[in-house]
This record gives sequence, C-alpha cells and structure tokens, in this order.
Amino acid sequence: MKEKSTYRAAGVNIDAQDEALSQVRTIVRDTHGPDVVSDIGLFGGLFRANFSDMESPILVSSADGVGTKLRVAQAMKIHDTVGYDLVCHCVNDILVQGAKPLFFLDYFATGKLEPPIMVDVVRGMARACRENGVALIGGETAEMPGFYQAGDYDVAGFIVGVVDEKRLIDGKKVVEGDLLIGLPSVGLHTNGYSLARSILHERAGVELQSIVPEIGGKVGEVLLEPHISYLRPLLPLVEEGVFHGMAHITGGGLTDNVPRILPGNLDARIKLGSWDVLPVFRYLFREGNVEVDEMLRVFNMGIGMVLVVGPDEVERVARRLEAVRQKFYFIGNVVKGSGKVAYDHPPADFPSWIA
Repeated sequence: MKEKSTYRAAGVNIDAQDEALSQVRTIVRDTHGPDVVSDIGLFGGLFRANFSDMESPILVSSADGVGTKLRVAQAMKIHDTVGYDLVCHCVNDILVQGAKPLFFLDYFATGKLEPPIMVDVVRGMARACRENGVALIGGETAEMPGFYQAGDYDVAGFIVGVVDEKRLIDGKKVVEGDLLIGLPSVGLHTNGYSLARSILHERAGVELQSIVPEIGGKVGEVLLEPHISYLRPLLPLVEEGVFHGMAHITGGGLTDNVPRILPGNLDARIKLGSWDVLPVFRYLFREGNVEVDEMLRVFNMGIGMVLVVGPDEVERVARRLEAVRQKFYFIGNVVKGSGKVAYDHPPADFPSWIA
C-alpha cells in the first residue's frame, strides 16, 4: 500500500500555525480600539470608518519591508525588534503626508514555521502599534518549504491612515526661503544593511558578536537599533498645518528622499556638518572606503526625518519640539533650483564632515 501524502510530510505544519496564531491573537487584541469590529481569523479585518470630524477624509496607504536587517536579527536570534521596525517605518511613510495611522496588516513568510519566532516578530509589531495608536487587524502567515532556507523568514507590512484633505502634505506649499529641520535617527533604521554587512564582515573583519567601542558596543546590537517613529512629537504640529513638506529618510538617503517633496524649480540646500553623524556611519565610511556621495544616498547619516517649515513658523516649531524633548537640527533651506538636493559643499570635497 502506498504511503499517504500529507501536508506535514511536504513540509507544512498546520498545527504549528494554529499554535502560533493562538498566541498571536492575545497579543494582537491589545492593539484594538473601538473601531475594530473583527477578531483575528476572519477572511478580512473589519475597521469602522468614522471620520465625522473631517470635511474631506483621504485614505493614505503604504507597504514596506525590513530588508536585510532581517539577516542580523536571525543571526543574533533577536526577533521582536524587526516587527517594531516594520510598523514604525510604515507609520513614518504616511505621516509625511499628514496622515494619522488607523490599522496595520502584516505578512510573515518562512520555510519552516517556528511558533516562538513568529510570536516574537508579531510581539514587536504589536508594541509599535500600541505606541502609535494603530490597530493590528490581520495578516498572512505563509510556510513555504523549498523556497526559504532553514531559519529564514521575511516580513512585510501594510498600513492605512487618514488625513483631512485640507491638512494633506504633498510639497505643493514648499517655497523659496523655507527652512529645513532635521530630526535625528538612532542608527541605520531599516536601510543600507547590504552595504553595512559587506563592510563589517568583508572589509573590517568583525562579527556581529564583536564589541567595537568606536561604534558604541556590540556590532549586532548597534545594527539592530530600532527604526523609530516620529508620530508622537510631530502629529500635533501636523494637525495644525505648520509643515510645508516632510520627508522620511529611508532608502536613498537625503539625496533621493528630500526631492520627493520639492517642486521642480526648487532645491533643498543642505549644510553638511550641521548635525551629528552617528559613530556607526563614521566607522562604515572609513572601513569601507566609501565615497561621501554614496554614503548620502545609501544611509540616513543620522537624520531620520526632514521638515520643511516657513520662516514665520520656525520659532513655533522649535519651541514645540523642545517642549516634548525632541532633538532637532537646522540643516538647510530651500533655494531656486531644479528639484534636487544641493549640498553646500560638493561631497567629494568635504570628507572631513564625516571622517
């Protein structure tokens, strides 16, 4: 008699998924508010659209991943931080358009599901959702043997927020003379890890468990510093309509992200040296022998968010940021140009800024 074929024999363990989801349900429910009208397990998450306080609500959505930062998390066996990263990244992506986040969905894919790992990842997501007032209302768990190697997993996130049309931030209000305010990052956030890992392992010869005093501690822990959300310090100002533009500094760095909110006849002139470059970037620059313009296009270089503010609102914004203890830097201004970033020193001629 032929042996019966089963899903488990093919590499997919439905019982393991059920075990993980039973734990996830409890974690996720803590992120639900009164507008969530479904529980985990339905075919779709249900959210009550209650925008009675808005004249013309616009939904804003975004999707993103964590990239090869996952390799660091998997090697360090620290899994709750990448879930946190994912939510905060997505929150920032819609915040720059003036949107308040409503709900979040995730995608978790692996070769062989290990419930404790998945639960840790979701626990990190839920923590970030609670901090940002976002409901984690659903997602997908995919076990795909033969597609992912042992120990591998991938995560992606999908967020939906809302903004009243009169508060939409799209860069159309940016004008010559506006000032640029930069909010500091705490590390690489979720970008540049392929280059960083290459430099650290192949050039500098350091491992994730290595302690490098110059960068502030153990390599793996420095690389796993979380991608922070700027929602709390900025949302009140966003709702008051004080920003002409906002840019989340992710893949592409300052060079490629700031132009996304510039009119085609204006440049953002950024003064190199006007903020503190984090030690990890100085180390990567030196050990990798990386060109400065490459650093500025790959890494955030210590600036996670750029605010475009009119001169008449600068004092007000600065005072409010100081009141909530949000550090900031004046990093430049808006000038006539062609819709790009213009550094006040050509990067190739100003290596002392980062060395």
